Amino acid sequence: MPSTKIRSVSVVGLGKLGLCLAAVLASKGYRVKGVELDKPKVDAINRMKSPIYEPGLEQLIQEDAGRLVASTTYEGAVVGTDATFVVVPTPSDDSGAFSLKFVVPAMESIGRELGAKNRYHLVVLTSTVMPGSMDGTVRPLLEKASGKVCGKDFGLCYNPEFIALGNVIGGLLRPDFILIGESDPEAGSLLMAIQHCICDNSPPIERMEFVNAELAKIAVNSFVTMKMSFANTLAEISEKTPGGNVDKITSAIGRDKRIGTAYLKGALGYGGPCFPRDNVAFARYAKSVGAQARIAEATNLVNIGQTKRIVSQMQEKGLRKGMKVGVLGLSYKPDTNVVDQSQSLVLAQLLNELGYEVSVFDPAAMENAKTVLGDTVRYSRSAEDCVKASDYVILATPWRDFLNITARLFRRKVVFDCWRFFKDDTIRASTYFCIGQGQNRWGEASNS
Repeated sequence: MPSTKIRSVSVVGLGKLGLCLAAVLASKGYRVKGVELDKPKVDAINRMKSPIYEPGLEQLIQEDAGRLVASTTYEGAVVGTDATFVVVPTPSDDSGAFSLKFVVPAMESIGRELGAKNRYHLVVLTSTVMPGSMDGTVRPLLEKASGKVCGKDFGLCYNPEFIALGNVIGGLLRPDFILIGESDPEAGSLLMAIQHCICDNSPPIERMEFVNAELAKIAVNSFVTMKMSFANTLAEISEKTPGGNVDKITSAIGRDKRIGTAYLKGALGYGGPCFPRDNVAFARYAKSVGAQARIAEATNLVNIGQTKRIVSQMQEKGLRKGMKVGVLGLSYKPDTNVVDQSQSLVLAQLLNELGYEVSVFDPAAMENAKTVLGDTVRYSRSAEDCVKASDYVILATPWRDFLNITARLFRRKVVFDCWRFFKDDTIRASTYFCIGQGQNRWGEASNS
């Protein structure tokens, strides 16, 4: 049940994270008012439909009918609630830093509402920001717009989430830990009570000053991407080593508690709306304070080079001019329709630029991919259609759906598996190659 002090909340920004957060809060008994400027999105939410693709979200919205309402205005969002979560975009600028161009107007609107409220209110920023943003911009902006004092008349917290698209709801309910940057102990304690109510797994909660929380957020993703690029480096080394097998190597070194197995899989590079830009922002911030972040810079360089490396390896493994190429998967990971910095999509683009006739299919991301690829590729009606139309098939995003493709469709096809994903029947039916192994698992010739 909700905290006795916080019983109603508002969520400003109902995007992929904000709407999931609003729905989870409602599912835990809070009365939730969502604020979103996109009217069609608001209308869909109020009809209990999810305007975004995220597994389990629409069901959660429907189960909590009546506790979640959405509006295009801030009216009542602060005066009528006890706490406000701000989950607006913070896009990267030309330098790689996170922009506050959406945070500033949101905080100005919240500040004006705060000025009309005669009791304490908690404001929580969830969007990822650069170190120094909370103390340097957000706090003074709220105080100026409201005419009130932070820490006395209202509380302010920074509470970034560590979640993955495709499992946002699970990530909110069962996080590894909670990070809180707080203006004062009362604000942090109120937010901690909300998180205790939300989370099913009683995660550890780290409370600290704003700047340390801001730096910790981007440091986490910078460290995770380092592990990914290290695993991809191991995959490349394994490919050039007779008998090399990246999975055996990562399984062994992951046993060491200092390393662990999470995110240690040699495959395609990382993508999505967070990992690439958080790593760049970390390096950019380090440079701005006169520190070095060479590991972060190297991580980014390794990642950028992955698609060209993969295409070069494909050409070594049977890809010839005139072949029709099929790309299975365009989203940056399974269970999402997001194609932001997707290496699968970049792979399709690169193959097209090299003159190959490319067919593509993704279970969820076709429409988003069309905005990037345009008419440069053929859009298949199904995974099976994509395979049939191709001589050379690339497993680029490991959607579980692709395991259902009948193995016989791969006969006389060359398959290049970026995730070592396909099962033995598909492997045996095709001429099969994969990332991270020093030789074809079933020999260089097809076993069909």
